[in-house]
Amino acid sequence: MHAAVEAFARDGYQACSLARIASEVGLSQAGLLHHFPTKEDLLAAVLDERDRLDTRRFLADGAEGIEMLTALEKLVEYNTYLTGMVQSFTVLAGESTADLHPAREWFTTRYDNVRTMIADELRKGVAHGDVRPDTDCDAIAAEIVATIDGLQLQWLLDPEKVDMPALFRAYAARLRAALKP
Repeated sequence: MHAAVEAFARDGYQACSLARIASEVGLSQAGLLHHFPTKEDLLAAVLDERDRLDTRRFLADGAEGIEMLTALEKLVEYNTYLTGMVQSFTVLAGESTADLHPAREWFTTRYDNVRTMIADELRKGVAHGDVRPDTDCDAIAAEIVATIDGLQLQWLLDPEKVDMPALFRAYAARLRAALKP
């Protein structure tokens, strides 16, 4: 899986070669195809693994309501240790905007699920009195996701100048203050 993540990050989906991935892990292409019958299946496995790790990390400390921002801060920090996975995700997310890309549906569904999960947590915050009742939870959820993805892209391009975790923590602090009732 790691070799596929690296290859998709390095070459992008379209230019990525199953033969090269197989070679990098010491398999024949037929051997790789035994485990992943198509390139699309391998791509789906890579994306699912990334999402599984992120979801597990996001839900790990059981933070609810506005405190989900703390869980997201930890996730952003953790992603600095997964450069290849973040790079692969970013490349594939960009490529998936093409109508016929095999990961388009996966990314569309994933973004919908992530926005819904964050918006639901914000709604819990409203119900508990920790978040202003006039908050547009769906819009804030989309903003949070956009901020994380934008910071990831900038960090990948210039990690020396863009301190992704610090910038997200500062954003989360401003958001917490703005959402207080």
